[in-house]
Amino acid sequence: MAESAKTVAERAEERLEEVAENVRQRFDRVTRGGFTDKIREGRFLDQVDHGVDRARDDERRRKQGGSTG
Repeated sequence: MAESAKTVAERAEERLEEVAENVRQRFDRVTRGGFTDKIREGRFLDQVDHGVDRARDDERRRKQGGSTG
């Protein structure tokens, strides 16, 4: 019984890997590879989303009864 569960899990993993590869290929087709190329080149590594940090700070101030300025 345990061996059959292992086999089922391996098959499921293989199918998921195939699905993931298909999704990658279709995404590249839709975006014409541009987005993936930018990620591989590291163009987004230095960009920081300060908006999330600012919103988190504003929410913390609101909870403490302060101004969000």
